[in-house]
Amino acid sequence: MTGRIRRCRYDRTYTLSLSCPVCNAPTETAHPARFSPQDTYGKYRRMVR
Repeated sequence: MTGRIRRCRYDRTYTLSLSCPVCNAPTETAHPARFSPQDTYGKYRRMVR
């Protein structure tokens, strides 16, 4: 178990485990990536959106 809160992308439930307790799908972190002014790939990430 990790210390950061995680979210299921399918049913949008929040949990601390690596899999969703409702649908058993893998969860992803609920926090955005850290900001860095020296981000070399930020331009490409914004183009994908």
